[in-house]
Amino acid sequence: MISVAAAHGPWPALILAEAATEGDLSAARAQMGFSLAWHIVVACLGVGLPALTLLAEWLGVRRNNPALKLLARRWARAMGVLFAVGAVSGTILSFEMGLLWPGLMGRFGQVIGLPFALEGIAFFIEAIFLGIYLYAWDRLPPRRHLLTGVPIVIAGVASAFFVVCANAWMNQPRGFTLRGGEIVHVDPWAAMFNPAGPPQTLHMILAAFMVASFLTASVYAVALLRGRRDAYHRAGFAIPFTVGAVVTPFQIVVGDWAARFLADYQPAKLAAIEGVYRTGSHVPLTIGGVAGKNGLEYGLEIPNGLSLLVGYRADTVIQGLDRVPRSQWPAVTGVHWAFDLMVAIGFFLLALGLWLLLAWWRTRRLGGVLLDRRGSRLLLALVALAGPASVVALESGWTVTELGRQPWIVWGVMSVRDAVNPAPGLMTGLWLVLVVYAAMTVATVYVLRRLARGTPVPAAPQEADVRDYPVV
Repeated sequence: MISVAAAHGPWPALILAEAATEGDLSAARAQMGFSLAWHIVVACLGVGLPALTLLAEWLGVRRNNPALKLLARRWARAMGVLFAVGAVSGTILSFEMGLLWPGLMGRFGQVIGLPFALEGIAFFIEAIFLGIYLYAWDRLPPRRHLLTGVPIVIAGVASAFFVVCANAWMNQPRGFTLRGGEIVHVDPWAAMFNPAGPPQTLHMILAAFMVASFLTASVYAVALLRGRRDAYHRAGFAIPFTVGAVVTPFQIVVGDWAARFLADYQPAKLAAIEGVYRTGSHVPLTIGGVAGKNGLEYGLEIPNGLSLLVGYRADTVIQGLDRVPRSQWPAVTGVHWAFDLMVAIGFFLLALGLWLLLAWWRTRRLGGVLLDRRGSRLLLALVALAGPASVVALESGWTVTELGRQPWIVWGVMSVRDAVNPAPGLMTGLWLVLVVYAAMTVATVYVLRRLARGTPVPAAPQEADVRDYPVV
């Protein structure tokens, strides 16, 4: 760059410097996005799997069922592995927050530090009781051992709540005053309990239970498809799938609440999600399509659909992107497709739950075993797909949350460009993180597979009937 500037004056040097800045900004965004996308799956398992484990153990103790007790024990071991892996990926994220985004943390750390501190406390409580739970399995009476797992569930949910409160603040910044470019009158509690907190935290916690439930059920659905129809594998399928099926309709209601919240508090994000370019009433709901010059093109339009969903009236006015400077528009096509994919998968999971409920009701009335009825293989195959699909829905939802806020890192206050580390070499960090996460993925899968095969299923597992488990 020095030689170019010497030969041709300062302008080429400035152009190259700007290109380097763009490259480092892209690298920082890619690194943070990849780290979050990886960690969020493990974090969801850390929130949902303890509850599934306690449910299996409670049923096993209550019914003195060896298959259920073995199931709980295996899930507990997997829970320990995932907790350790999540601690590593969470530590990486904490370093990335400071290294990649010093503009954010340096300026607003005092505002959003409270939820991070509380999350740290919840993390240590979870770690302490997880150690007790795993160590005391054969050293405490069954019911007392079961109680040691309760703080794990509470602390896991609390950790998710506190972290998402910090993210919600980035969408609805509160608890401070800007005076002459300086942060004054800091109120950390107002910052943590911002308007976006309730819908966003509840949406995330329910998503965590869905991902943990459907991912776990999909593993046992594959085993059932391979002919392993003993009580152990039936319970491994029935317990998590029942939990996921129960949570799904509540998640759809909360998701509608979260989307409706945007109409009042982040209309530009809603406009990007639905591809609304012009403010007006009688706005259609568009499914699919790509962003064109005047709106979404090639999509399926439902007349008045969006106005009806937001305000229950066809004449409800929806604010469009025409109220926002063009430089502040999110990537409409990406946000719109991510939202549509999340919603489609949500209704797919709802349909699976309703299908299993109907099949269970018919089986109860006619007798027999649910998964031995005709059509069960198709249901099991779809449930096997439901696990990965729930992860796709999770990632799509976070894509909407984060990409829909662009170009702001703190909505309306600080842009991503202003928050990024100006030092060169961020691309090197991206490649290093990719290598680390690839190694962690391989190691995690290997250890989980070894754990799954470590303790044999009882030699003569009792057969299950429709009264054994919540569904099967």
